[in-house]
Amino acid sequence: MGEGPILVTEDLTKEFAGFVAVRAVNLRVDRGSIHALIGPNGAGKTTCFNLLTKFLSPTHGRIVFDGRDITALKPADVARLGVGRSFQISAVFPHLTVVENVRIALQRRRGNSFDFWRSKRALHDLDDRAAALVADVGLAPDVDTLAVELPYGRKRALELATTLALEPQLLLLDEPTAGMDREDIARISALIKAVAADRTVLMVEHNLSVVADLCDRITVLTRGQVLAEGDYQAVSHDAAVREAYLGTGHA
Repeated sequence: MGEGPILVTEDLTKEFAGFVAVRAVNLRVDRGSIHALIGPNGAGKTTCFNLLTKFLSPTHGRIVFDGRDITALKPADVARLGVGRSFQISAVFPHLTVVENVRIALQRRRGNSFDFWRSKRALHDLDDRAAALVADVGLAPDVDTLAVELPYGRKRALELATTLALEPQLLLLDEPTAGMDREDIARISALIKAVAADRTVLMVEHNLSVVADLCDRITVLTRGQVLAEGDYQAVSHDAAVREAYLGTGHA
C-alpha cells in the first residue's frame, strides 16, 4: 500500500439556494487509516459524503482521489475508481438470500450487465468468492437466509459484504453502528477494524466510544465547517469541540 493521502479535498463547498451546507472543507484522509467525520446533526457530514461520492456536485472546491481529480466525475465513475459507500439505511435486496445479494455485487464489479441473462450455472461461478465474503462478515450461518429475515445488525453486516464485493480502495461508512445493540456494535466494530487492514475507511459515526476505539484521525464538523482535527485524545479535550458537540459531560 502506497504512502500519502488517498483522498484530499480543497475548499470543498456546497450551497443550496443561499444556504451553505459545507463551507471550505479541507480534508486529508491518509492511505490505510480509519478516519472519522463527527459533529452534531446538521453539521454537514452526510453532505460531505454525498459530495465525495458525487451524488452532489460542489459549488466550489476540488476533490482528489488517489492522485486523480474526480470533482467532475459521475457517481458510477467514482465507484469504478475504487470508492465504495454504505448508507445509513440498509440497502440490500430483501427477498434474495444473503449469498445472492453478495453475488449480485460481484456481478456488478465484473461490469457485465448481461450476467443477469446468463444461466444459473454460470452465475454459480461466483459462489466461492461470495461465500468467502459472507464468512468474512460473520454471516456464514445465514448464507441461505433471506435478507428480509435478518436482524438489523446482521443486515448491516450484509450491506458491508456487498460493498466489499466491489473491492473499494476507500470505504465510506455512514453511521455503521446506528440503531444497534451493544453486541452488534462490537461485531461491526471488529469487522471494520478487520477490513481496514488492506483498505482505507472514512466513516460518519455518532457513537464516540466506537470512534475512540477505531479511528486514527477525527475531523469535527460544525455548521458545515471544520472545527478541529486530530486523534481522539486531542479533539475530545478541545474546548471548542466540547462546547459545540461533546458537551461538558463527555470527555
